[in-house]
Amino acid sequence: MNHPFFKRLLLVFVALIFVAFLVRLNDVEKPQLVNTQGRTFERAVVTEIVRDNLQENGSRIGDQIVRLTLADGTEAEANCPNGLLFGTTCEPGMRVIVMRSRAGELASCTVYSYDRSWAVIGFVLFFFALLAVVGGKKGVKSVVALILAFASFLFFFFPLLLHGVAPVAAGVLTACFVLALTVWLICGTTKKALAAGLASLGGVLAAGLAAELFGQAAHLTGYNVTNIESLIFVAQSTGMDVGGLLFSGILFASLGAVLDIAMDVSAAVTELHATSPDKTRAELFASGMRVGQDVMGTMAATLILAVFGGSLGAWVIDYVYDLPLLQLLNSNDLDIVLMQGLSGGIGVILTVPLAAGASAWLLTSPRIEKSCAQQLFPKSQHS
Repeated sequence: MNHPFFKRLLLVFVALIFVAFLVRLNDVEKPQLVNTQGRTFERAVVTEIVRDNLQENGSRIGDQIVRLTLADGTEAEANCPNGLLFGTTCEPGMRVIVMRSRAGELASCTVYSYDRSWAVIGFVLFFFALLAVVGGKKGVKSVVALILAFASFLFFFFPLLLHGVAPVAAGVLTACFVLALTVWLICGTTKKALAAGLASLGGVLAAGLAAELFGQAAHLTGYNVTNIESLIFVAQSTGMDVGGLLFSGILFASLGAVLDIAMDVSAAVTELHATSPDKTRAELFASGMRVGQDVMGTMAATLILAVFGGSLGAWVIDYVYDLPLLQLLNSNDLDIVLMQGLSGGIGVILTVPLAAGASAWLLTSPRIEKSCAQQLFPKSQHS
């Protein structure tokens, strides 16, 4: 069984079992929350403005009526709403997305938005290409890890929710899977990867526990979010515990920052051990702590500022209304933002000693017996 052929065969067998599990897991029946029968979204090109909504003072009131050519070659007349969230200001030659509705022999078209599909796809591809070119082989692996991470949310986390698994438990399982996959792709099955993975898992769990404790102390739940009405409607139709989604989101939000600092500390301790193998476990731990302390503050600030930037509109409104401090401190929206940012920061801070300790212990321990993963990948045994 030690022959490489059998090891590869075992790996393929395990992969097939996992794929079969995912196929079975994704066999879920999604409730029809909105009636979409007879409604499709299609690409179209505006050929003529039949009736414009431009007023003499330069403002736009009401809707435009436009003629356009759909992707299948047919021509139709469409209504273009004058909205900030839906619709756009059409011009001849503009590519748009049209919502086409059919009810019996009746049909209507409404301009949904400007066709920005290629802009979105192009920007994503540019990001992946830039990451691959600058990062080299590790950059390509990072692209693969990022794609698989989002695939994990789509094909693992969401189906778990519809199967009735609690959001926090599903979030922990998904976070473990994403961490293991990302660390393995980038670092292989090394002691450095194992230390970073263990520290990242501890940091993410610490962020989730901190959020849970803060939520209980401040009487905040997942039902205090702004879109709770829509989520409750989903819960009534699926039985999903939408209250736990807030804390699952905190796990995922802290995942990247925690993994980043864990990898920084583990890599630094591993490099130090490689150049100075005579250093003791305590010395390696102290060095890892010093490296982590240099990165910890900026990483925690990065995470908190990212949360702040995501809710900037709400902060501007609160500032303009000049709300009193007592009202702000007891605002659900503000407290949830603080819980998200500070809980993630706590996870980042605690990741530093976890990464330094795990790296120092693994690198100075006697030879550890090969794990199943190391037996499958014997070429990546080095630390």
